[in-house]
Amino acid sequence: MKKRLGIISFFVILFITFIVIWNYSYKKGLEEAYIPIKEQSLDFGIPSEKGVFTRAEFALDYLNMPVDEAHQRSLETYYDNRAYPGAPPSIPHELLKGERGIGGKACLQCHQNGGFVDKFDAYAPVTPHPEMINCRQCHVAQNTQTLFAISNATKIQAPKAGVNNALPGSPPMMPHGIQMRENCLSCHAGPAAPKEIRVTHPERVNCRQCHVPDIREFADVEIFRRTNNHQNE
Repeated sequence: MKKRLGIISFFVILFITFIVIWNYSYKKGLEEAYIPIKEQSLDFGIPSEKGVFTRAEFALDYLNMPVDEAHQRSLETYYDNRAYPGAPPSIPHELLKGERGIGGKACLQCHQNGGFVDKFDAYAPVTPHPEMINCRQCHVAQNTQTLFAISNATKIQAPKAGVNNALPGSPPMMPHGIQMRENCLSCHAGPAAPKEIRVTHPERVNCRQCHVPDIREFADVEIFRRTNNHQNE
């Protein structure tokens, strides 16, 4: 009799355990799925990839945007506004709020997303790093009233566009550094982009998949001259 009661008690405990586990699993199944969102860290594994997709939502707009032939920028004016290739461009217009307009909304209201500015009859270039709001730390106003002494300084030649392809028809390499210029579409797409470097396929927003930085190192090589050891014999 005791053996029979023990077996019955064992199965009753198993049944109760099954009911508890099933009830817990059923209630969990009714809950909405939740995936915790991890805070994005500024410590990127590949710093050069930061910001590549920042303006990706405008890619199709740039693709379908007609070209304003009357207000196109050129590489000549692009580099003319810089002390040397790669330098931060100077500010070619009077500053908003005078010298106190050091950045932030004073600059970003035009240069964060671009657009046509009637006052200057031109499209405002888009900054590739709108998160750096102290703009005047790197960008200075032009001062054409200062007299410069003539010197023998040689101007650094700007990189030429479309001549650094590994093969004819292959994607060109990036002829410049990409620090603080990771956002490709800010300079290579849209109405303010220089016509020589305006990309024809802004909808392919993963630019680094095909275009790689030009990190080749060049060294001056002297003319090889064969030495004739028997010349004086």
